[in-house]
Amino acid sequence: IENNSPTLQRMSLKENSSEVVQPFLMGCGTKEPKITQLCLAAIQRLMTHEVVSEAAAGNIINMLWQLMENGLEELKLLQTVLVLLTTNTVVHDEILSKAIVLCFRLHFTKDTITNNTAAATVRQVVTVVFERMVAEDDRFKGIMEQPPPIQGNTNRRSVSTLRPSAKDAYMLFQDLCQLVNADAPYWLVGMTEMTRTFGLELLESVLNDFPGVFLQHQEFSFLLKERVCPLVIKLFSPNIKFRQGSSSGGGGGGGGSSATPPPVEKPYFPICMRLLRVVSVLIKHFYSLLVTECEIFLSLLVKFLDGEKPQWLRAVAVESVHRLCVHPHLLRSFCQSYDMKPHSTKVFRDIVNALGSFIQSLFITPNAGNPAAANTAGAPGSGVAGSGVPTQAAFEYRGTWIPLMNVSVQGSAKATYLEMLDKVEPPSIPEGYAMSVAFSALLDLVRGITTMIERELGREEEEAIQHREVHPDKQWKPQPVREEMVSACWCGLLAALSLLLDASTDETATENILKAELTMASLCGRLGLVTPRDAFITAICKASLPPHYALTVLNSNTSSLYSKAYSIQGQTVQIISPSSESHQQVVAVGQPLTAQPQGTVVLTAKNIQCMRTLLNLAHCHGAVLGTSWQLVLATLQHLVWILGLKPGLGGALKPGRAAEGPSTVLTTAVMTDLPIIANVLSRLFESSQYLDDVSLHHLINALCSLSAEAMEMAYGNNKEPSLFAVAKLLETGLVNMDRIEILWRPLTGHLLEVCQHPNSRMREWGAEALTALIKAGLAYKHDPPLTHNQRVQLLLLSPLKELSNVLHADIRQKQLESVLQILQSQGDSLGPGWPLVLGVIGAIRNDQGESLIRTAFQCLQLVVTDFLPTMPCTCLQIVVDVAGSFGLQNQELNISLTSIGLLWNISDYFFQRGEAITLDLEREEAAVQKQARERGETLNRPFHPAPPFDCLWLCLYAKLGELCVDLRPAVRKSAGQTLFSTIAAHGTLLQQATWHVVVWKVLFHLLDCVRRSSTTADKEKIESGGGNILIHHSRDTAEKQWAETWVLTLAGVARIFNTKRYLLQQLGDFFKAWEVLLDHIQSAALSKNNEVSLAALKSFQEILQIVTPVRDSDRPMDALASLGVPPVLIDPLSASGPGRPLVRSDSLVERLTRYNGADPQAPPPGEESALEDSALWWSAWNTWFRTGTDSTRPPPKHSFVPSQPFLTALVQIFPALYQHIKAGFSMDDLRKLGVILHGAVSVPISSDASPFILPSYTEAVLTSLQEAVLTALDVLQKAICVGPESLQVMYPAIFQQLLLFVEFSCKPPQYGKMETKHVANAKYNQAEWVALNYVPFAERSLEVVVDLYQKTACHKAVISEKVLQNIVKTLRIPLGLKYSCPSESTWQLAVSSLLKVLSIGLPVARQHSSSGKFDAMWPELAHAFEDFLFTKSTPPDNLSIQEFQKNEAIDVEVVQLISTEVLPFANFIPKDFVGQIMTMLNKGSIHSQSSSFTEAEIDVRMREEFSKVCFETLLQFSFSNKVSTPQEGYISRMALSVLLKRSQDVLHRYVEDERLSGRCPLPRQQVTEIIFVLKAISTLMDSLKKTQPENVDGGMWAQVIALYPTLVECIPCSSSEVGLALKEALGPFKDFMQPPVSRIHNGES
Repeated sequence: IENNSPTLQRMSLKENSSEVVQPFLMGCGTKEPKITQLCLAAIQRLMTHEVVSEAAAGNIINMLWQLMENGLEELKLLQTVLVLLTTNTVVHDEILSKAIVLCFRLHFTKDTITNNTAAATVRQVVTVVFERMVAEDDRFKGIMEQPPPIQGNTNRRSVSTLRPSAKDAYMLFQDLCQLVNADAPYWLVGMTEMTRTFGLELLESVLNDFPGVFLQHQEFSFLLKERVCPLVIKLFSPNIKFRQGSSSGGGGGGGGSSATPPPVEKPYFPICMRLLRVVSVLIKHFYSLLVTECEIFLSLLVKFLDGEKPQWLRAVAVESVHRLCVHPHLLRSFCQSYDMKPHSTKVFRDIVNALGSFIQSLFITPNAGNPAAANTAGAPGSGVAGSGVPTQAAFEYRGTWIPLMNVSVQGSAKATYLEMLDKVEPPSIPEGYAMSVAFSALLDLVRGITTMIERELGREEEEAIQHREVHPDKQWKPQPVREEMVSACWCGLLAALSLLLDASTDETATENILKAELTMASLCGRLGLVTPRDAFITAICKASLPPHYALTVLNSNTSSLYSKAYSIQGQTVQIISPSSESHQQVVAVGQPLTAQPQGTVVLTAKNIQCMRTLLNLAHCHGAVLGTSWQLVLATLQHLVWILGLKPGLGGALKPGRAAEGPSTVLTTAVMTDLPIIANVLSRLFESSQYLDDVSLHHLINALCSLSAEAMEMAYGNNKEPSLFAVAKLLETGLVNMDRIEILWRPLTGHLLEVCQHPNSRMREWGAEALTALIKAGLAYKHDPPLTHNQRVQLLLLSPLKELSNVLHADIRQKQLESVLQILQSQGDSLGPGWPLVLGVIGAIRNDQGESLIRTAFQCLQLVVTDFLPTMPCTCLQIVVDVAGSFGLQNQELNISLTSIGLLWNISDYFFQRGEAITLDLEREEAAVQKQARERGETLNRPFHPAPPFDCLWLCLYAKLGELCVDLRPAVRKSAGQTLFSTIAAHGTLLQQATWHVVVWKVLFHLLDCVRRSSTTADKEKIESGGGNILIHHSRDTAEKQWAETWVLTLAGVARIFNTKRYLLQQLGDFFKAWEVLLDHIQSAALSKNNEVSLAALKSFQEILQIVTPVRDSDRPMDALASLGVPPVLIDPLSASGPGRPLVRSDSLVERLTRYNGADPQAPPPGEESALEDSALWWSAWNTWFRTGTDSTRPPPKHSFVPSQPFLTALVQIFPALYQHIKAGFSMDDLRKLGVILHGAVSVPISSDASPFILPSYTEAVLTSLQEAVLTALDVLQKAICVGPESLQVMYPAIFQQLLLFVEFSCKPPQYGKMETKHVANAKYNQAEWVALNYVPFAERSLEVVVDLYQKTACHKAVISEKVLQNIVKTLRIPLGLKYSCPSESTWQLAVSSLLKVLSIGLPVARQHSSSGKFDAMWPELAHAFEDFLFTKSTPPDNLSIQEFQKNEAIDVEVVQLISTEVLPFANFIPKDFVGQIMTMLNKGSIHSQSSSFTEAEIDVRMREEFSKVCFETLLQFSFSNKVSTPQEGYISRMALSVLLKRSQDVLHRYVEDERLSGRCPLPRQQVTEIIFVLKAISTLMDSLKKTQPENVDGGMWAQVIALYPTLVECIPCSSSEVGLALKEALGPFKDFMQPPVSRIHNGES
């Protein structure tokens, strides 16, 4: 056969195969083993060559059957059957069934080898049957036939619609079901016995290997539904009903009564296990067909996990569940088919919950594996592992310790017990096996579901994008199944995973659990399932923290989740609270973050591991965290706190120093981790830049609320607060600068709240974060840049401004420091942000400390020095305001002063950049006005409508003005100097109209304020200037300090009026302003403060030095010089004077030339200006007059008395003022002047000032006031002298004034009712007021009078006003007093003056004798002579002889004057006067001696010379031939006769006394007298001789001769002196010895 085997031959052989096979069959029939074996081998050969026909095959089978029945060659039989069925497909129907039965029968023989071989053969045969069907289906694939619907016939023998192979397969499968169900088979006729286990195995293998057959053929599907499923359910029943611990009776309790239920059949491991395998296959392959049935199977599976089932049953059940868990798509189908259908079992949820429940039950139920656990369940930590850390991976929970085995590779459910097909008895399950499988199942479930869903989500997102492109209007609807799946499983998963996490002692297991929780959390987040997401995150969070850690956000979250406890099979499953484990390695001990201090808490390695997962979650899945950022961050915050990480620069966390947390203990294990954790934490927030806007907002909100909690906790104590949230807000802000706008408001809004927190550390960090963000924001390169993006810039800067509202100094300090840094780094580009920045700098208040103000001021200084040119001009005004506010703050004087300096710098800047600023401001102004017009509003700018640049100046001036009335004197002084300097230096820039505002609103307003403050200032003494500064007595009261300010202000304003006069004069109301200024000067001058009043006058002087422009070459200097007025009448305010800033004051000449030539503002000098000027000067004169009147009027008792320097200055003003008003100066004005001068000179000096003002008494020096008074009169008289004649009427008034002063020499003026002591006898300390020594003044006045009189004696007015009479009348006083004068020099000067005046005046008087203008003068003169020559005062005792002789010479001079100037002109002189003179001479010629002389001096003291001159004069006048009238001669003759008569008497008395006295000498006095008489007689004789004889009366001669006898009587007197005189007297009588001739003629007559 082999050699010739073409197909043809094979075909023919096959046709005849029955015949061919026959011999072999017969051979087998012999039952001879050898033959049988050969025959069977041959038959096998035929079969392999496929030359056996159907009939032959039938015969072969029959033959084999017989052999089988005889028990021969059993293995060979099986081999033959197998070869027959596998090599060809000819065997069908009954033959096939017979062959199969044959194999089954052999399986049940006693021989194990045969048994096993037969079993294998059966399996193979069954497979072959189904493979044939599959092959058949393939052949007919293309031919579509509609099979008729299956009849519901009960006879299963034939199924007409199936093809042959299919029919075989169908019949075979159907009978397998029958057999397993212990029913008779329909097709496999001849079966004798069958086991369920084998049947189930065969069923499982068919279902598993040929799912397509069942799915493609309705008949087979029908079998599955109708036969297999009921069968499985039925077989499961013992397992379902069985409860461990219930009566487990035997199998056959058939006829029990109805009262007692039959004992429950015990579950049988082999069947049960195989059933579960079948169920697994059914579910896996035919789930779509058997939806309802699968629901039952799955529910059964769930029930098998029940704790009351035997251990082995639970183990195989959990293995089956594991098998399902690795097929996520299947799980998804469950969810769709059951969980999502109404009124259906929630199968998927139940599976997951059952797994969870199962795991829990392993921990809770005491089991054989660990009996001790039953007792220790309640005692945490007392389990096996109590002694130390177990080396094996395991779970431990409340004392129950369960090891963890490696059961299968991840993602594949490799079962152990489901594969134990050879075991009959239930195996003992090792401890921990079930747990390990359940654990794997859980992990696979999570992994599968999440991977599947995430893959789909990715796909869908792409589709959604495409969908949007195609149908932009339609909404893309995702499928709901995913959400449903997650919703169904999350509770169970979470319960199980949390428990496992809590119990896990193995790092890898922990890692896997955490990974599962993490992926679930992320998935829930992606699906938008908030509750489950938060629940998983909460679980991870709780696991990160120490057990029972009180963290409200987690607790509240969990309680709400787990209050819905869910039930599984009627058994409630609670989430089990974590136990406190003893088996974890502690790696850190720290303090909990709580409001109240508590003990320490420990962190284990697992906590740290969980923390890492949490970080990972936040890092990788931040976008889906949404609101649960709160949980994550809260937990991280607490962990960071416990680990003692503190924020550092930029918000990154650094391990704190040990000092900061004394209770923080870290092991080396965790120490190495800390930097990594800190780094990951930072990276986590850095990665926020990849989050979308919404997620970013969630993150920010979470951080803010965390921070709010930390703030809440930090209230009321100054314990270290948690700064985690603040630090991380900072980090997040820093990395999201590119989209800072969207998060800026919430971020900074919250940080601003933090900045107001009472806890200093908290605030400090809030401020740190806020300022760091602002600085970073400004430094960031935005697009477009900030310079073009005003909105963002203002947004960034506004929180900086808000910080100004915080009251805490440390925050303001931080704010200002950052402003300083911003200025240093971004100052050039602040642009529109300047107002905000300046606002921050200027937001200072007096209640803030010095250091704050100092820092703010540094900022301002930086701005002023570096940034004025870069800021918009509109901000300049703000700079002025801010600088002003620093001046006004009262915390730090130096800053106030420096800020005034800054204002000066700012003004300089304005001056230099004036044009540019003006342009900018005007542009801005135009824009603003346009806007205002559009809105219909009016502009409300300070100092409107001045141009904007001028307004800037006015603001500056106004600010300085405010500072000028500050409470601190130093500030006032500095501000005042600066204000006036700026106006002086830069005022030229202002428009004319603006000057009006400067004058009225700035200068005069300031003067008003200062005047008000000065007059109301406190007079209390200030002890010291703060600290140890001593205050000079001139500044030791507020009043004195204000006085200084007043002085400065007035001087400043006056200077401006002086220097800017021509500018100001063009303002319409200059005259009014001038009046106001004068009013201020007047009120200052009349103030009761010497310093102010004096300074007011100096200001007055200053404005009077203004010179009216003059035409041509009349230089005013020359004009003044020609009047003899010294060019500077007054000490100019010297540079060192009080409060005078060192500003160059232009000289007069420069000013003039400037005004005449260069200055365009100077008006052409003309009539109008002259008129206007005169009005100004007269106004000034009135002021001067009022001031003078008020200040020199004697006050009521004990009031203020003006000082000498003040009065001096007042008087010194007059000459300068007079130059301007002389044209209109009238007598009335002169009278006014006189009153003031007189008053001024009368004022006494206070005793404490007198040593400085009064010369020592002996010096005859004038005080400066007296000098000034005389100068004033001098100027006046010189002006009259050169002026027109009409002025000369003023001479008498001037004389009158001077003569008043002359009288002071003898009677000093009274000042009111004031008590004054004369300086000579005042001890300075006794009297309060000292009168001046007026003598030098009076004497000087007298000299002036004489001088003036010499010049003016002939002037009409002088004559008619009786000036000479007045002079004589005045001089009469000192002349009469003579020795009683206060000063001897006075009367001497008076005499000499009188002589000088008379020498000029008498000729004039004679000349005008007829007019009667001098009539009254003569009697005055006579009295004057009389009073002087015969004074009532006695010379002082100590007068030396020389002095006396000198004085006598003066008397002689007077008599000589009479003899030369009066007597010779007797006929022009009134007779009475001549008579008086004669009488006087007569008097003088006799008894002129003083009675007080000593004997020795008598001859000198007798004024003999004087008497002699008198006598001679008398005689000369008596006998002069000029006697015009007999009357005069009579008088002199009368006088002579009296003289002669008295001589006679004296001589008689002398002779008498001499005789009586005898030897005793007469008194010296009498001797002197007689000698004088004798001398007088001799003189008379001489005179008579010289006189013309006709001039001598005859009676006279007779009287003379009558003396002779008396003279002779005197000869015997004893005194030699008398003798000598007598000799002299007797000598001349010789001429009478012969009478002259003419005598005879005239004898009778």
